[in-house]
Parts: sequence; structure tokens; C-alpha cells
Amino acid sequence: MNLAYTHLLPANFSASARVWIYQATRLFSLTEAFTIEERIDSFTAQWQSHGQPVQAKGFLFFGQFIVLLADESKTMVSGCSTDSSVALIKRVEQEFSTSLLDRTQLAFVVNDKIERLPLAQIDYAIEKGFITGDTLYFNNTVATKADLETNWIIPVSKSWLAKKLAR
Repeated sequence: MNLAYTHLLPANFSASARVWIYQATRLFSLTEAFTIEERIDSFTAQWQSHGQPVQAKGFLFFGQFIVLLADESKTMVSGCSTDSSVALIKRVEQEFSTSLLDRTQLAFVVNDKIERLPLAQIDYAIEKGFITGDTLYFNNTVATKADLETNWIIPVSKSWLAKKLAR
């Protein structure tokens, strides 16, 4: 599975640009993906904070992760402008019958495929060897472009889940 994505990130954005990642509970179809990408592009092109344009870019990665970036070196993203991005996510959820705000589903690369697993099943998956320290994990808590580039897709052994491996 090709997990390359960093070459798509805007080079002119600061390393400290803010990042929000929303993971869908399912893989979008190709038609859905094109529509969602159009919605993301339209939103980021007009995203504003206190009447000022936000330098922003959005992506749909791997058919199930919406990633929004905002470079705050020119315009800070306010609470209201963050709310407008969440409104976009809620519209996508409703239109495509999925959840993007469920943080209890974790994503891993297993057998060259992205698999979602409920947090409550992690211990079992580790115990049975479905998830190991080398399994790639999508760390959706990254908060900056620099973190997105280096700490989004990481081995379980380098994530907060590593403490579960030692049991």
C-alpha cells in the first residue's frame, strides 16, 4: 500500500501550520471522494477568520481521512472559524452517512490495508497478534504540519499505544 502523502502538502505553509484530522468510519467510494474533495476545496478557498482569508488547504487522504491545514502566520484561526470547519465536517457526515468525529475508532495498516478498530478491542488485537509494535498506526492527534509530516503514520511502538504492548 502506498502511504506517500507528504509531497502533496503545501510547501509554502509554515511547519507550525495547524492541522485537524477527521477519520471516516468507512472508505468513501470514488464518486463520493471526488464530491468530498470538491467540498473541501470550496470550503478552504473561502475560509475566513474575522473577515480575513485563512491560508488553508484540505485533503481527503486514503479515501477516509479529511485533513485540514491552516497556516496562521498571516491570519489566526478563531473559534468561529474553527466552528465553520466543524460545520463542514458535520455536513459531510450527514450527506455521506458516516461519522468523522468518532475518536473511539483507531486506524492501522494491517495486511496492506487500512483497518479501523474500536478502542475497546485494542487489548484483544494486541494479545492475538493482529497488532504489533511494527503495525502502522494513524496518529490523528497531530496538531501541526511538521507533526503531520513525521508523526501521523507511525509504528504502534512509537505511539501512545506502546504501553499496551508491554502487558
